[in-house]
Amino acid sequence: MSLPQKLDRLLSRADELRHALNTADGAQIGALSKELSELEPLVAKVSEYRAAEKARDEAEAMLADPEMRELAEAEFYQLRDSLPQMEREIRLMLLPRDAADSRSAILEIRPAAGGDEAALFAAELFGAYQRYAATQGWRFEILDYDASDLGGVKGATAGIEGRGVFAKLKFESGVHRVQRVPATETQGRIHTSTVTVAVLPEAEEVDVHINESDLRIDTYRASGAGGQHVNKTDSAVRITHIPSGVVVAMQEEKSQHKNKAKAMKVLRARLYEAERARVAGVRAADRKGQVGTGDRSERIRTYNFPQGRVTDHRIGLTLHKIDRVMLGEFEEIIGALTAEDEAARLAAEGE
Repeated sequence: MSLPQKLDRLLSRADELRHALNTADGAQIGALSKELSELEPLVAKVSEYRAAEKARDEAEAMLADPEMRELAEAEFYQLRDSLPQMEREIRLMLLPRDAADSRSAILEIRPAAGGDEAALFAAELFGAYQRYAATQGWRFEILDYDASDLGGVKGATAGIEGRGVFAKLKFESGVHRVQRVPATETQGRIHTSTVTVAVLPEAEEVDVHINESDLRIDTYRASGAGGQHVNKTDSAVRITHIPSGVVVAMQEEKSQHKNKAKAMKVLRARLYEAERARVAGVRAADRKGQVGTGDRSERIRTYNFPQGRVTDHRIGLTLHKIDRVMLGEFEEIIGALTAEDEAARLAAEGE
């Protein structure tokens, strides 16, 4: 189907929805209103595009009139040059959307290879994402933070709430490599360490059905760095989802009830993402349009401190401003990844 045909069908559907809303009963209004509200931004863009096409054609016709030529010329070229970008924006809006893009997200960071240095970098990267969230106006809630002895972290989990959080952060999942001279290194040698980052779309109870009988819930005393007990009651919670083998432990709160609620939130997100990954795994076309695999084992980025650079290996982007990135300035990287993903999906649609 050609683009003009797609746009005609879209406008017709919007008209149908407006008409249906005038006669709909209470049970139908919600679904009809939701569909129309999702279409309206695209309808507005199509109307703008077609108005620009009409104005361009009118300006072009005026070029033949010597008296009007000078006036029409500037308008004609300005409209002609702006239409391709408008068309691209429409094509992007027509692409199938990831249903999870508008959701909040769960961020999980774990040190991998590199011992104490990996734990230290995991803590720094967690802080960088927290600062980035603040610049976006998102709510960053630390769900679990298992500190290590030297100021690092054995594992950290956060809930990041806001519209479109997952859409922006989903390409952060994978292995992040750091190269630098550790503070404990006496001979100035550069060490390489890695941490894993997972970004999961937040799941609601309606997204994932979990049977209580499928859960094994253990409680134990929460402990901090060095094994010191941070409280004297069994407030920490470990939940095992027996069918999948997924285990979530939570000890950030002093209340067992709150820790269980947070653990269930993370468990739902992990199970939801596992099902999304299973579905995506059988969609070859979807895989073709991805930036990287999204696999936690894929090395996606290197932070080289001696050279002051950050390199994203999926798109070959290198920025020589590692200090700014570690302060939470991820926008340039995220923007480039999003643009690459959009270009790949547009190319796949055109095949």
